[in-house]
Amino acid sequence: MTTLSDLALTILTTADAAEKARLSREAAALWRAAPHMEIGQVCPPDHPARPEKPELLPPTEMPRRRGTSDKARAALLHAVQHIELNAIDLAWDMVARFTDEGFPRAFYDDWVQVGDEEGKHFLLLRDRVAELGYEYGDFPAHNGLWEAAHSTRDNIAARLAVVPMVLEARGLDVTPAMIERFGNLGDTASVSVLKVILSEEIGHVATGNRWFKFICQKQGREPKAYWQKMVRENFRGLLKPPFNEEARSAADFPPDYYVPLSAPQNAS
Repeated sequence: MTTLSDLALTILTTADAAEKARLSREAAALWRAAPHMEIGQVCPPDHPARPEKPELLPPTEMPRRRGTSDKARAALLHAVQHIELNAIDLAWDMVARFTDEGFPRAFYDDWVQVGDEEGKHFLLLRDRVAELGYEYGDFPAHNGLWEAAHSTRDNIAARLAVVPMVLEARGLDVTPAMIERFGNLGDTASVSVLKVILSEEIGHVATGNRWFKFICQKQGREPKAYWQKMVRENFRGLLKPPFNEEARSAADFPPDYYVPLSAPQNAS
């Protein structure tokens, strides 16, 4: 009988990006339709399957995405699309990797929901990038998000602290400026997609926050101090302002958590 971990492993070992996104949505529907499906147990890969393109560059070598042309707009959306592809794998890796941590079924419900929505985001961006004349893989990308996941593969508290609560929270900070940029260009189609993503990513940060606090409660830890400890030990550098405090607060993530770990406001 197929288990949730089996579904997760299928997604993680699927290289084609659009198929990975489609399977993510399909697996979520299967899970919801089968309330007695077992969680199961598998050995997830340390690195998920990936398509041959895009070319992966170090973050410092990524070209700047400036301009107003269709190509420039597609390149910016492609960067978000690449993040969403990684986010699909991150959600399903969370499902498959941490089955011995004593989480209730609600934990898996939440991360299946995240995987479903990340798949939706990828497909929305795929369609918009295609309307601009390009496709996933046409622009270079970097692998920073998965590198953070790999480095926290043996520590669920560190994974939750760094991936949803630092890296995905960063998306809440930068997406409003992208929405404004596309809005100033009259690109309402791209604005609509980015607004969907921003709204649902608040929920993803909240999910990470909720389960981090669950761990703290089980272990008798104070969440803010432990989160800051996990970030200092597992994230290189300082958090970069400005912060979207409204969106972060909607995810129950107050400034006294992250501002002490941030760079000065005028930092480049």
